[in-house]
Amino acid sequence: MTLADTRSGIAAVFDELAVRLGVPFDSAAIVRRLGPPLEMELANWLPAEEVEAAADLYREIYPEMGVPSHTAMAGAYEAVEAVRAAGGRVIVVTGKNPRDAAGTLKVLGLDVDEVVGSLFAAAKGSALARFGAAAYVGDHVADIEAARAGGAVSVTVATGPYTVGELRDHGADVTLGDLTEFAAWFSTWREHHELR
Repeated sequence: MTLADTRSGIAAVFDELAVRLGVPFDSAAIVRRLGPPLEMELANWLPAEEVEAAADLYREIYPEMGVPSHTAMAGAYEAVEAVRAAGGRVIVVTGKNPRDAAGTLKVLGLDVDEVVGSLFAAAKGSALARFGAAAYVGDHVADIEAARAGGAVSVTVATGPYTVGELRDHGADVTLGDLTEFAAWFSTWREHHELR
């Protein structure tokens, strides 16, 4: 939940999945711990041999049921504009699959340069390095690992499952309450750093 608030859409899809599979998913608990890949969440509820098929069904349902209910996080448009105004590129590197990530961005009208999906934690590092990311903004402790692996400054927002203090304790370089604080931080930071 860095640029988009996907909680209601994800909850709706898990509720539908519960009906179709007859599994009592707790969608409220699931959306409180967003971040890890879908398969990891499904493994909390299903035997290993059923996870792949459930993930496929979830992804079949998601574009029509999940994506339309997504909303932009406060400050998302301004954060993207701040980077663009400085001549930077906006790259989304996410655990969500590329199709649904791109669909969400399109529905919200967030104009980004590239979308790379289906990566989590340090695995995001190669994409960040490939694009020469100077900073990586995320809401999960795994995003701190991603930034480190990609050689980028770790900027965190406390809009996901962790507080500012928890993100700081996990080693984030920068901790913000939410994206509404990003433009001011970025303006100060870019005075001392060249964008790539």
